[in-house]
Amino acid sequence: MELELAYADTIATPNPAASLRGYYFLRASVAAVWVAAAFTAGVANPPVGAALLVAYPAWDALANALDARSSGGLRANPSQATNVVISLIATAAMVLGAVSLGVNFMIGVFGVWAVLAGLFQLVTGLRRWRAGGQWAMVLSGAQSILAGVFFVIQSRGAAELSIATVAGYAGFGAFYFLVSALWLTFRKKAG
Repeated sequence: MELELAYADTIATPNPAASLRGYYFLRASVAAVWVAAAFTAGVANPPVGAALLVAYPAWDALANALDARSSGGLRANPSQATNVVISLIATAAMVLGAVSLGVNFMIGVFGVWAVLAGLFQLVTGLRRWRAGGQWAMVLSGAQSILAGVFFVIQSRGAAELSIATVAGYAGFGAFYFLVSALWLTFRKKAG
């Protein structure tokens, strides 16, 4: 009877490290595809670039919700819940920018979003520190804050911006998620 209960607990409570590893691989993959699309179709076709800019924070909202769901829900993960809300607001502002205010406005919104999303990613990484591989998430969050400030400053200038302005940022995001995923993978094999 005790063996059955222990087995049931194992099924009901997934391995947090395995869940994070899969999540980080997913985030790295989606970001890499987004970067490739941004530098090709997005640069060549501004409406596609605008759609990709809208899609980035929308995906971040969904990804944070999925991650929180696999680790106790949004109530148990306030930094991710806040990130979901921030990302949804940024998505709505990006749609407004795509419709009537232009790419520079969208890059400015992207910058504000990057600052706030980076801050809450950093908080989530610190909260999960014991899970392993979180140093890359903390570093990513800090870099996101700095990049976001830079995007806001750029958006206020006279130069015409494009999706290429922020595509490298997403590339670094893919790298950091991949580093965390690999860290958790090799830590598991070594343990």
